[in-house]
Formats: sequence, structure tokens, C-alpha cells
Amino acid sequence: MTTTQRIRRRHLRAALLVVITAGALAMPAPAGASHSWGGYHWARTANPFTLKLGDNVSGSWDAVLATTSADWTASAVLNTTIVGGSSKPKTCRAKAGMVQVCNSKYGRNGWLGLAQIWASGTHITQGAVKLNDTYFAMAKYNTAAWRNMVSCQEVGHTLGLDHQDEAFDNANLGTCMDYTSNPSTNQHPNQHDYDQLALIYGHTDSTSTLASSAAASSARVHDRSDWGRQVASSKDHRTAVFERDLGGGEKLLTFVVWA
Repeated sequence: MTTTQRIRRRHLRAALLVVITAGALAMPAPAGASHSWGGYHWARTANPFTLKLGDNVSGSWDAVLATTSADWTASAVLNTTIVGGSSKPKTCRAKAGMVQVCNSKYGRNGWLGLAQIWASGTHITQGAVKLNDTYFAMAKYNTAAWRNMVSCQEVGHTLGLDHQDEAFDNANLGTCMDYTSNPSTNQHPNQHDYDQLALIYGHTDSTSTLASSAAASSARVHDRSDWGRQVASSKDHRTAVFERDLGGGEKLLTFVVWA
């Protein structure tokens, strides 16, 4: 081998090492962990952090809320704890630094459940989950499977998660963050949800939006006319996202599951 050939081989090995190293630094996210909702997340200074869920639900939902809280607490980066509610279920007024969970007969308005987050930039400052008993009183939806799935999914949105799949007729993925017409096996999070939460909360912030002393929004948000413009919808129009600019760098986002 000539001196020129030895030099070329050394250069080739060096180039190959660079390629391998770059590939190692750019390893893909865990399979399925690609359903962050716009990068929205709670600001906090350490992990795991604790998010309070305000209990504004009736007795028929208590066990469901307990299951939802336990399911998301299984994440390595966050815990949820159920605390006393601070809102009338019908209005479900949000409170800064936490998520209010409510159920009521909200009427035949077309939605089964919804999640709302208030965000300053990408930082969630407060949230609300509403479960519509007008539809859950119907035989089709008055099952543990439907209640668990919708509660789990709406709280999951307030953590910063989007759906893993948006086709109701696809095979179930075994997660509540999956659209489905049959929630039998879609009542709880799966590992991909926990992987995505680990990615979303893989950093810490210099401040926290979990502090209850933060100012709460006074914007009216109860009716569809209060949600702002529709910015997304599933192909079959079974779900939709609305966005409202509240001014001052704050916005309201509403994730709706239509009945």
C-alpha cells in the first residue's frame, strides 16, 4: 500500500466516524412518541412535578377521575393529585396553576368531552376538562369504557399530548390518546404516551406555571362562540381544535371530541 493510499484510508475512516457519531446524536424518538400538542407544556423547575386536578365531578365520575389520575401519575416525569374543586361544574371556571375537571349536563351541543388550556407562549398556565352528561346518560356512552377513555384523553391534552391516531375506524392502539368508535382497549395511556411525556418534559424551566398565585384568566369560555377560530379537525370531523387570542401573549385552546 502506497503512502497516498494510507492517507486516503485514514481520511475515509475519519469521515465514517463523523457520520456514525452524527447518527448517534440524532437517534429518533421512541416509536410512537410523536404526538406532542404544539409543544405546549407546564413550566416547572424540576421533575417529577405534581399537577393538581380539581375535583368538580359527581359521584358517578369519582372512580373514573381516580383512575385517570393514577394512569397519568405512572409517568416518570409527573404526578397528578386530586384536590377539592373550586368551580361550579356547569361553568367549570379554570384556576391558575391547575386543571379543573367537571361534569354536567352541558346540553345537546354536539360535544362529548373537551379539554381547554390557557397558554402563555408554549407554557400552559391553567386547564379545564368538561365531561358532558347529556350524552353520557345515553346507553351508547354510559359505559365505564367510554367514561375512562374520554376522561383519560381530555386530561392527557392538558398535559400537552395530542392524539396518536386520528381515524376512528383504525385498529385500536391500546391508548386513550387514540380516536376510536370502540374504546374497550383504549381506556388508559400506553408506553408511547409516557415516552412522549418524557420528551415534552425533558428540560426544566427557570420559572413555574404551577404556582397557584398566578393570575387566572377571566375570559368567558363556556360556549362554542367563546372558543375562537377552528384551527384543526380530524378527517371525519369527529374532533376539532379551536384557538382564541386573549391578548397579552395569552391564548385559549379548546380540544373537542364530538359525540
